[in-house]
Amino acid sequence: MRKIVVGAFVSLDGVMQAPGGPEEDPRGGFRHGGWIPPLWDEISSGAIGEGFAEPFDLLLGRRTYDIFAAHWPYVEMDPTASDFNALNTSIADKFNALTKYVATHRPDSLTWQNSQALGSDVVDSVRTLKQSDGPILLTQGSTELLAILFAHDLVDELRLITFPLTLGKGKRLFDGAIPAAFRLTKSAVSSTGALVATYARAGDVRTGSFAMDDPSPAEIERRRTLK
Repeated sequence: MRKIVVGAFVSLDGVMQAPGGPEEDPRGGFRHGGWIPPLWDEISSGAIGEGFAEPFDLLLGRRTYDIFAAHWPYVEMDPTASDFNALNTSIADKFNALTKYVATHRPDSLTWQNSQALGSDVVDSVRTLKQSDGPILLTQGSTELLAILFAHDLVDELRLITFPLTLGKGKRLFDGAIPAAFRLTKSAVSSTGALVATYARAGDVRTGSFAMDDPSPAEIERRRTLK
């Protein structure tokens, strides 16, 4: 059985739209595209490199697929070129070679090598994928697809880098999520204050109470007015 792992860059208020640049995704009037580069450091880069070192396939929504397909196949591979970047080249090599599973209504237009369209029933397709043999299924971006995965409890692990800023508006990570508990399995803090954390799915949400065993008359009245 394969795990679904959500990899995401997120702001303190849960926004994950257009982290890499102003032209990445300005839809909805989003004006803060490119909010990650000023806060990027070696720890953030190392976390990405570590995560990409293990075998995985990509599980993507169509818009994120289009962003990736217009970028990664065109990364400079010549180490003598002025714009050569070793990390980008390593990621491009991996992304180009692995399988990309894509939620799309236009399967015939998937032109990036090793791309496969999910079926029209995305939930059923993803459940079938999870039951198959193979490496983990890693999401990147893909907020609309994530909403479906969270709503149907299909996410096994979160790998988040939470950056110290609020963006106010934009596409959010947990839109549509059901109540679910997660367990912190790994964490680090970058030099710019970003929290690098991994969370594993951990059953249902548990609740308790700090209330007095014998509530005061004022508390009883307060509760009554809430009904």
